[in-house]
Amino acid sequence: MGTVKLIGGFLLIVGLIYCGFQVFPPEMANYAFSDDLRNIAMVGGSNPRQTDQDLVDAIVKKAREHDIALAPEQVSVQRIGTPGAPAVYVAADYSVPVSLPGYTFTLHFTPSSGNKGF
Repeated sequence: MGTVKLIGGFLLIVGLIYCGFQVFPPEMANYAFSDDLRNIAMVGGSNPRQTDQDLVDAIVKKAREHDIALAPEQVSVQRIGTPGAPAVYVAADYSVPVSLPGYTFTLHFTPSSGNKGF
């Protein structure tokens, strides 16, 4: 009886580690991508010559660097603030499918970042 519990516990731990290896990479990619969004918003807010399309292109490029499938339609850019204190709000909305043995689910991410201006 003790051997069965030991093997069951070992299989449970191995299963949890496997699940972690499937979920952890998309979570870390989202974390790094959120940091890039903050940087893009900061640069976009400080550079009024940069168009919204330039910002969208930069966001999609950064998403590709993190192996995130992101279409330009999934990105929103809003310019807020006054001409003396410009600010940019950028957001993305995407999902990543995760496949586990016998179960598949989707992780939904909505990273956003706002530049409050200077």
